Amino acid sequence: MQKYISGTQAVKLVNSGDRVFFQGAAMTPVSLIKDLCQRYKELQNVEILQLHTEGEALYTQEPYSDAFNVNSCFVGSNVRKAVNKPSGDYIPIFLSEVHQLFRRNILPIDVAFIQVSPPDKHGYCSLGTSVDVTLPAIECAKKVVAQVNHKVPRTHGDGIIHVNQLDAMVEANEPIYATSIKEPSEIEKKIGKHVANLIEDGATLQMGIGGIPNVVLNNLTNHKNLGIHTEMFSDGILPLIEKGVINGREKAVKNGKIVTCFAIGSQKLYDFIDDNPIVHFKEAAYTNDTSLIRRNPKVTAINSAIEIDVTGQVCADTIGKFQYSGVGGQMDFIRGASLSEGGKAILAMPSITSKGISKIVPFLKEGAGVTTTRAHVHYIATENGVVDLFGKSLQQRAKALISIAHPDHQEELEKASYERFKS
Repeated sequence: MQKYISGTQAVKLVNSGDRVFFQGAAMTPVSLIKDLCQRYKELQNVEILQLHTEGEALYTQEPYSDAFNVNSCFVGSNVRKAVNKPSGDYIPIFLSEVHQLFRRNILPIDVAFIQVSPPDKHGYCSLGTSVDVTLPAIECAKKVVAQVNHKVPRTHGDGIIHVNQLDAMVEANEPIYATSIKEPSEIEKKIGKHVANLIEDGATLQMGIGGIPNVVLNNLTNHKNLGIHTEMFSDGILPLIEKGVINGREKAVKNGKIVTCFAIGSQKLYDFIDDNPIVHFKEAAYTNDTSLIRRNPKVTAINSAIEIDVTGQVCADTIGKFQYSGVGGQMDFIRGASLSEGGKAILAMPSITSKGISKIVPFLKEGAGVTTTRAHVHYIATENGVVDLFGKSLQQRAKALISIAHPDHQEELEKASYERFKS
């Protein structure tokens, strides 16, 4: 069977009423998605199931949105408005459990759209920098359409599939999505230094993308024998690998290896990843498995929040009723770090928003989701310092959190705390 066909031919495998999965992050098959959107007049009620995709997401825009509805397990900026409309929706779920939606046939997939490297001499393609939930999606989809891109790095780990698993292949030769490190703000620099001071030699790190994680990494140049077991990583780890600071020597799970389920960054990062046996790409069911995470020494998990109430309840995925991002892997790693020998679960955020609104609040906004419960929370860091809430009572937590709130809001928070606790 000749599997190489045009994109316009390949997208004809999608029918009205189908559920279609899109691979995400840097591996979003943008050209295939554009071809699919051109069929909007022929299709009706096609459900798009995805995590975080990159690109303009035409399927959320008129007139294409007449044919497509987004049902997302995570929310990026390109689909945020669509998810919050009646025609869109969001599934609250831990990243570690998304695979069960496919393997248990809770959400059967009709067609999976993915992006892969060209097959090697044995017929095997690489899923590149995004294995996460793509691997189980491919296993369970009725049909798989692959954008075969010569610019996709070949990665080591579990993200290897044979051409026999593909129903259609569309050739492409275009750069995958790339992003660069932005200069951190002064607030991010302060937070990053506070967090870096909590990290010990021999720690296993989990951190994401953005100003604060990059500042943390910049402050670790004098550390020794750090390891990486994470959901994702970006360019920030490269200087530490070059200096030998990150070597994974003390890791228990995949000693000496960088373990992740996806990566997103610059072309320099992708060049580093390409055919590099140090980096192991696994599915999210593995990377985010708390029982595996906790086996590593001194797991230090660094995550963020939209707002935290004075008792320690964390909202990291909504702004009130507005679905802003997703549950993701925060709880997977916070729990894994807390259970790790010498581990530290850290939530790092500015004390105020860009509009000057306090992110430490008396009560979460109406409709806000509790991403991480107050029973799971340990360290909280802002530019004003770090507090450890583990073992603290409600009143003690309030006092501790108020101490790292923005000075302009501390008096208001103290009044609210007194009204609540009469103390």
